[in-house]
Amino acid sequence: RLVVEPALAAATLGIDAGGLVREASMLGRIVEAFVIAEIRIEEAYGVRRPRLHHLRTTNHREVDVIAEYPGGDVIGVEVKAGATPNANDARHLRWLSDQLGDQFVGGIVFHTGPRSFKLGEKIWAHPIAALWQS
Repeated sequence: RLVVEPALAAATLGIDAGGLVREASMLGRIVEAFVIAEIRIEEAYGVRRPRLHHLRTTNHREVDVIAEYPGGDVIGVEVKAGATPNANDARHLRWLSDQLGDQFVGGIVFHTGPRSFKLGEKIWAHPIAALWQS
């Protein structure tokens, strides 16, 4: 289960800002919850409304968000609490692209850094702030 309000999740767990800094895995979960909540808001107001999914396979592949659009186009999203994602952070998006072929129109690795850059074929790293930019 995912608590989509990150502040509520942190308060429920009794974790303050200092605790998040010390617990990298918890920080990652809170950042992921925040981004997913923001994607849900954007999806609600979009012209093309995708169905949002989470994928976790039995062989440990996981994609944080899969946006499936009418007609079958798919965008995969990974969320990283770090500021400098690399090609390894996009490995599950590459796997998803291989599985879906032309249905996979792109992948995004959202991160806490300041800039966008390409991570691979059809896969980009974007700052979380890009969610609010036109």
